[in-house]
Amino acid sequence: MLASALAICAPGPRDHCVHDGDTVWIEGEKIRLQHIDAPELNIACVYERELALQARDRLIALLNTDSFEIARTAKDRYGRTLAVINRGGRSLGDQLVEEGLARTWSGRREPWC
Repeated sequence: MLASALAICAPGPRDHCVHDGDTVWIEGEKIRLQHIDAPELNIACVYERELALQARDRLIALLNTDSFEIARTAKDRYGRTLAVINRGGRSLGDQLVEEGLARTWSGRREPWC
């Protein structure tokens, strides 16, 4: 179980922070939340960018609420750890999907706008 104060990732080396709604750095490890797709921050579409900010901020709040567990499953082609982050047996990624801030991963990137 981990409990940690996480904030928005700043430019430069990353250790303990949230990049966006599906990517976090914990103890220097880049973790991609498995099974979900969150909107991207660096995109021209205003709607997607605003939703991305909401998803990132919500993930920060969820991670900072209480301790959580990381169930690592694999590495992706970019070298990120794929994992499900759970609290009390519930996936935080699934919670973001339920709240409309992410969607279930379809196997490919799809537009939000």
